[in-house]
Amino acid sequence: MSLAEGNLFADVSAHRAQEQVTELLTAPSVVIERIVSTGHSSAPDFWYDQEWAEWVILLAGSARLLFADEEAARELKPGDYIHIRPHARHRVEATDAAQPTVWLAVHYR
Repeated sequence: MSLAEGNLFADVSAHRAQEQVTELLTAPSVVIERIVSTGHSSAPDFWYDQEWAEWVILLAGSARLLFADEEAARELKPGDYIHIRPHARHRVEATDAAQPTVWLAVHYR
């Protein structure tokens, strides 16, 4: 595996039409991504239903994450992390519209 290096906060822009997803590391059973969202959310009636597990930490900004089996969305602030098991249906209800929300996501099998 080659050396991967960079800065998680480099090239973070608050004015993007789409979420910015950058793969930082890919290996046989793991993918690590930086996701930058500014006011982005999941499309209406869309639910993530992944075959792999995901561990995610919010580094900057804020977000609301809703799981299909929970009544209320979880409010996330910098430093909050969560483990999402395979097939745990979830969606991003909202991200901070005033500043970039920076996530670090680790997808693994």
